[in-house]
Amino acid sequence: MRPVQELESENNYKALNDLMKAQVGIQTVQSRDGLYTISNSATELVIWKRSLSSQLQTWLDQMNAHQLPRARILVNAFNIRSAMEVTFKQCNVKIEHATELLIKDIEGLVLVYAEITGEEMVDIRLERVSDNACWKFHRDYVKTRLITTYRGPNTEWVLPEYGEQALRQQLQFKGPLECLAPHDVAIFKGCRSASDTGIVHRSPPIEGTGDTRLLLCVNQKSDTSPAPWSEK
Repeated sequence: MRPVQELESENNYKALNDLMKAQVGIQTVQSRDGLYTISNSATELVIWKRSLSSQLQTWLDQMNAHQLPRARILVNAFNIRSAMEVTFKQCNVKIEHATELLIKDIEGLVLVYAEITGEEMVDIRLERVSDNACWKFHRDYVKTRLITTYRGPNTEWVLPEYGEQALRQQLQFKGPLECLAPHDVAIFKGCRSASDTGIVHRSPPIEGTGDTRLLLCVNQKSDTSPAPWSEK
């Protein structure tokens, strides 16, 4: 059994770390509804600490990397379920109970994002990543973005006070590096937000590790969005 003093020290450190993050606009929440906190003008990043159902997690982990579902659609948030089912079938992904669990999870996140941003049309990207794509520290040229990783290492980010240092030093950056835990959901402001700053982050470098990530990225409509999805 670990000494009581050691546990107390860890708890005190965590409490202090959480307080420091809150002071610079970083919030950690325990429910999906907590994501709405990003609407606060002083909030830059909200992290929902969560876990997936064991059935969905097992299905994703056991699937061959090349069979993982993927999609890029611009769709009315209320049509997301139909759009994802059609898109998955086009990718030869069988619609079964585990697939429905994934679609239901994506749908819930998209509906929250659409309500937060006030957008009817939402740009959704579900992407398989097995290289070092987006490995550089950067700020996203968006107002607000939602991300989560269903499989593999999750996104890495730095506190605002270290943002410029990370952008300058890139791979040489040795400052504090924060990591989203597996399946955490993050919604954050980019450099087009009213705050005109944005969270500095990167995808974890995984080339050569054998890992394949399944990343969900939800954005507002932009010039790079695909044509609107239609059932026809």
